[in-house]
Amino acid sequence: MKIRLLKRTRPGILPSALALKASFASLLGASLLFGHALAGGVIEVPIKPAPQGPPEGWQLKEWKGKADFKVVKEDFGPAIHLKSERTSSALYKDVEFELKDYPYLSWRWKVASLPQGADVREKSKDDQAAQVYVIFPKWPAVVNSKVVGYIWDTSAPAGSSVRSTKTGNTRYMVLRSGPDGLGAWHSETRNVYEDYKKLFNEEPPRIGKVSVMIDSDDTRSSAESFIGDIRFSNAPPYGKNP
Repeated sequence: MKIRLLKRTRPGILPSALALKASFASLLGASLLFGHALAGGVIEVPIKPAPQGPPEGWQLKEWKGKADFKVVKEDFGPAIHLKSERTSSALYKDVEFELKDYPYLSWRWKVASLPQGADVREKSKDDQAAQVYVIFPKWPAVVNSKVVGYIWDTSAPAGSSVRSTKTGNTRYMVLRSGPDGLGAWHSETRNVYEDYKKLFNEEPPRIGKVSVMIDSDDTRSSAESFIGDIRFSNAPPYGKNP
């Protein structure tokens, strides 16, 4: 979370009322943007439909083919509906804060169909229907940024950790695997702070982005999923401690 500080003034000179108001507005805006994180211990990642294009405040990246997504209403609130037909695309949202302050990431996801024959352990088959990423940017971003990805894979066993076969600084944790549970909503909670230390053997830097992704281009197949209710918190929801 970025909070703009007041400029230092000469001794004996107080900041103007306008500057104080601007600083307070900046603090309030940051709190509202991230779901009243300063007061409630929760940083919500909002999913709001835009007139066209990605959800409000999100950015789109298309690696292959044209992305197919839309914001839909579910019982718990809005979710992103993702489809892939031999394509690869992702949506990104800026979120900046110290992970140690809000280490728990929770979300809900539902997979309707898996990319046939996909396997995160093989470069030629590296497709997943549902992927949630936490990105830790470091310049130059393409080379040095580190990424923790939570995925629902077609073949790799649930509970396994995998180093990406395509990018050296990306680590996956396979939370679900195969067709078991398809078509139903599932809630997930991860202590990203502890996962990062386990995967990279170091203290995590500040978070810069979260992302959701879908792809089926390597297997030349198709996939479909829903992801929503994404939030960070300073305590595990409902007392659950992964």
